[in-house]
Amino acid sequence: MLSRGLVQVLKTEDLSPTQYNVLRILRGAPEGLPCGEIANRMITRDPDVTRLLDRLEKRGLISRCRETEDRRMVLTRITPDGLKALGRLDLPVRQAHTWQLGHLGRKRLQALTELLDLCRRKIG
Repeated sequence: MLSRGLVQVLKTEDLSPTQYNVLRILRGAPEGLPCGEIANRMITRDPDVTRLLDRLEKRGLISRCRETEDRRMVLTRITPDGLKALGRLDLPVRQAHTWQLGHLGRKRLQALTELLDLCRRKIG
């Protein structure tokens, strides 16, 4: 139910929640990340991260390049267009989260965060 509100907001940029998650991960790592590290940081597991990255690269939202020292390593970085897309989404996403969860208040949100974190650690 909570993801429905986010899906509606992301439609404005023609992004899926998983694509949005990848862009947010890359915004936090301007030096770039290898594919495996992106997969490790994702909220939901996508069995084909490479294909996901292919779609984002085709749209010009990310770029990939081989490192000169280790030609096997490909780093993925967010592009200026990707940053602009996230910038347009920041406020609407925050507003959607506030609308959905803001009524809980700080103490309940903290408790919810702690409970979800316990669940995540148990599942791995």
